[in-house]
Amino acid sequence: MRREVLVRLEKCLGCRSCEIACAVAHSSSRGLFGAVGEEPRPRRRVHVEQSGSVTMPLSCRHCEEPPCANACISGAMHVTEDGVVTNVGTERKCIGCWMCVVACPYGLVGRDAERKVAIKCDRECVDERGVPACVRACPTHALVFATVEEYDMIRRREFVAREISTVGR
Repeated sequence: MRREVLVRLEKCLGCRSCEIACAVAHSSSRGLFGAVGEEPRPRRRVHVEQSGSVTMPLSCRHCEEPPCANACISGAMHVTEDGVVTNVGTERKCIGCWMCVVACPYGLVGRDAERKVAIKCDRECVDERGVPACVRACPTHALVFATVEEYDMIRRREFVAREISTVGR
């Protein structure tokens, strides 16, 4: 089963640590101080959005049938054997038509105007345990890298713990 970056909305503070970690992980220097001065500037692939009082980090869902890859007329956007939707390794094929940008229903494929290629979460930021930079950087553990089944179990356990703590009050 494939692991995904999943969100516990109630834990997200909107601190944007995930965005910074993502940009740094995709920088040439791989360090915060070096990344600040790089040209072109490193770009994030996760976006923290806010609606009312709720903040939510968003990154590519790595769809099983990805509209962005299906719309890519050059074949640059593709799905790897492990289910990651990416254009890493095929960036030179990208012709800048931005059909992948138009096709993404979540608005999570961006445009790197300087390099003239599409950018999105590519999971090129994983550590030796396979955990993405955004998940490692989240101070509240709002981001979880797990299978959907593991995430469901985490949520059930949290629910039971909350309910038990309110019994007898």
